[in-house]
Amino acid sequence: MTLALFDLDNTLLAGDSDHAWGEFLVEESIVDAEEYRRANDRFYQEYLNGELDIMRYLSFALQPLARHDMNELLLWRDQFIEEKVRPMLQKKAADLLEYHRDQQHTLMIITATNRFVTEPVAQLLGVEHLIATDPELVNGRFTGGVAGIPSFQHGKVERLNDWLASTGETLDGAWFYSDSHNDLPLLRQVAHPVAVDPDPNLEAVARENGWPVMSLRG
Repeated sequence: MTLALFDLDNTLLAGDSDHAWGEFLVEESIVDAEEYRRANDRFYQEYLNGELDIMRYLSFALQPLARHDMNELLLWRDQFIEEKVRPMLQKKAADLLEYHRDQQHTLMIITATNRFVTEPVAQLLGVEHLIATDPELVNGRFTGGVAGIPSFQHGKVERLNDWLASTGETLDGAWFYSDSHNDLPLLRQVAHPVAVDPDPNLEAVARENGWPVMSLRG
């Protein structure tokens, strides 16, 4: 069955759910506002620049999950989805997902953002399969660590290959939609790479290689 793979942040969503989660934590006074916002913004800029140390970032981003019990976190997450994520939904993204459903393709979101934040987003979009960075969970509580390989840059390829091996699926005829040059390792693996509202580096590579460039905004 043909796979249709989608990056999440700034691709299907008109914004970055990972960065927005950090902003939400600041606004709700769950974290120290000045210190956390400064670090959150710095890491996001490093991501845009292609300079992000993913393990260093995750040691920062997953700490709030470790400091609170699951019931609190789930209540905050519900509020976050309503206040921050729903406004990022895009009709053209929903139409694109529906197009691939109509083609009987297998839909998957593959994102570097952690599973706690992205799982309800995938459900909201009606996408069954999700590969995301997995926060370590022990006895029902997050530890602040990472379980397995973060699905970032080459890690997306590794995580997807593991999924393919476990399911018997292949990348034959696969599509992958992304906005970011950080996803070039996976874009180069598929038959149909598509740049969606791309950053300048990805747009340049897409134009050079004759990949489609499209927008889901507006």
